[in-house]
Amino acid sequence: MATVSEVLSSLDQAAPVVTAASWDPAGLQLGDATDQVRTIAVCHEVTEEVVAEVESIQPDLVVTYHPLLFRPTTRLVAGPNAAGRAWRLVRAGVALAVTHTSFDSAPGGTADALATALGLVDVVAFGAAGPAPSHKVVTFVPADAVDAVRSAMADAGGGRIGNYTGCSFRGQGVGAFEAREGASPAVGTRGVNEVEEVRLEMIVSQSSLDRVVAALVASHPYEEPGYDVYETVSNSRFIGRIGRHDGTLDDLVALVTSRLGGDGLRVTPGSSTADRVAVLPGSGSSFAGAARAAGADVLVTGDVDHHRAIQARDGGMSIVDPGHGPSERPGMAALFETVRRVCPDATVLDLTGHDPTPWR
Repeated sequence: MATVSEVLSSLDQAAPVVTAASWDPAGLQLGDATDQVRTIAVCHEVTEEVVAEVESIQPDLVVTYHPLLFRPTTRLVAGPNAAGRAWRLVRAGVALAVTHTSFDSAPGGTADALATALGLVDVVAFGAAGPAPSHKVVTFVPADAVDAVRSAMADAGGGRIGNYTGCSFRGQGVGAFEAREGASPAVGTRGVNEVEEVRLEMIVSQSSLDRVVAALVASHPYEEPGYDVYETVSNSRFIGRIGRHDGTLDDLVALVTSRLGGDGLRVTPGSSTADRVAVLPGSGSSFAGAARAAGADVLVTGDVDHHRAIQARDGGMSIVDPGHGPSERPGMAALFETVRRVCPDATVLDLTGHDPTPWR
């Protein structure tokens, strides 16, 4: 039987937490990572209805798309609000994990599911969404020790890029140093030395940085290993998709209505064609410029405000806004199937039918 930590590690293979936006509290929000997991419930958002059902069925873990606690809180007090729902989950002994933007950009995640639901073909990614802050760790190692140091850094969490682990780069060079009195060099002798060395570098997440540096120092053969840590922005995931659509804008609107629902649907005609359609689940109007730059005739996304709609229209791009929650619905089916696939030994319950949309 898997623990909460092991379940999250499996989910991380499909949608790595390190790819979530820096403002997004993805990962474990409530609970004990060492608890065992027999039953998992998957939901779109932790609403009052979802919590009531969770209290009834008593799963060990809830995997939610939308975070429950989006902002820091100083109190968990009973009441009809996010903190009150968190208190009820804690009281019930149920752990809570969040996917959100990490699942948006993941292969087969929310963005891909929306593109598939609307029948887009020749789909490519657009809209770079910066991940959480990361670092590059660089060290200099004798050639015969580089594999051991690389392995130690990787085991500590270094070199994680998407579904790949232990990613590193190395280059040959010559290191020079002077071993002064009292030194005990692992390579060379007292005095001035030149040594064939390998520059080894890895991308490291903020959460893994201390462990990786400690592993580097412990595994390095030098008495005083040299290393550098650089802050970096790298390997941004793409949160939107753009593809070819066969039909007019009216055809697309009819398809959106059929697949996502027509309640509250808003359309801003701006283009005479709808050959290239961009999609971005949730609140994606800030990517309207990126969509147009990528060649989109139409952007399908939620929460588009008045001014961005006007800008899109003026720029020759139409907007189709089915609403925040409806644009994410295809992704919820994908999330349920993903959890069921990566957690085959657990009973996985589908609570994504509870609609979080506040508008009626």
